Amino acid sequence: MPKENSLLNATTIRHDWQIDEIMQFFNLPLLDLIFLAQKVHRNHFEPNQVQLSSLLNIKTGGCSEDCAYCSQSKRFDTDTSDQALMSVEDIVNAAKKAKEKGSSRFCMGTAWRSPKKAIDFAQILDIIKAVKALDLETCMTLGMLTEEQAQQLKIAGLDYYNHNLDTSPDYYKKIVSTHSYQDRLNTLNHIRNAGLKMCCGGIIGMGETIEDRAALLQNLANLPIHPESVPINQLIPIEGTPLGKIAKIDTFDIVGCIATARILMPTSYVRLSAGRTEMSDELQALCFLAGANSVFYGEKLLTTDNPNVEQDQSLFKRLGLQII
Repeated sequence: MPKENSLLNATTIRHDWQIDEIMQFFNLPLLDLIFLAQKVHRNHFEPNQVQLSSLLNIKTGGCSEDCAYCSQSKRFDTDTSDQALMSVEDIVNAAKKAKEKGSSRFCMGTAWRSPKKAIDFAQILDIIKAVKALDLETCMTLGMLTEEQAQQLKIAGLDYYNHNLDTSPDYYKKIVSTHSYQDRLNTLNHIRNAGLKMCCGGIIGMGETIEDRAALLQNLANLPIHPESVPINQLIPIEGTPLGKIAKIDTFDIVGCIATARILMPTSYVRLSAGRTEMSDELQALCFLAGANSVFYGEKLLTTDNPNVEQDQSLFKRLGLQII
């Protein structure tokens, strides 16, 4: 087990992590890694609390990009049907229901490379204002942004912007060809410059190596300010996408990834995201022990299923987790 003085100081927030340091965490016996992560978690958070975010796909399909994991790309033959941008009224009704069921943050996604049409972006600003009026935190994922668009979102009242790095810079080239890793980093810079909070994480199980996972977390942890939310997604293979038949990863891989993310980004909410339908209650409990303290809540993510509300509420009660 690494000497804690050399690798782990629970009171220090670092932005200079090296790959060899991160790999030492990944190479630990899993229970030792969880032990370290739990110590960090308890130094920065109440250990038995979980934050709930609901996610609604407000514009579905027809995306120009070729992200190999995504059913919403128009380049792939999937069962996902295109849907135009939802009305403000329908989105507000969905947000009200999410709040009634316990969500404190309402996240909204669109299948866009970036917002192009002025009329669509104007409606997005109206949506943010309307959801914010419900006393909910607001989060949007609209693809790549310009600096001006990020500033307009902030003025409208947006709290968080989601823009995942997905994987390592090297492996990203095998997952997406229609935009670059730097394009994503540029959007992250615009988000921060506008004063928005950041939701930024990745996906594991796309065929990447452990070193790729370490590099993903390195890029997240070495940002000038750590993302306030770090979603860790497990790939859900979707028929018709290039990754539709990829083999499933070991069930403990996501636990190790969450634990390492918790150590590298001690004050971030680490969100257990896509893939929970494939997890037992016991595996999810292990993820919470490893430092996850947020989940996507509600029966649907963007285009994939999620545990139902009653199932989650039962799990939280059995684990003694308080919803915040």
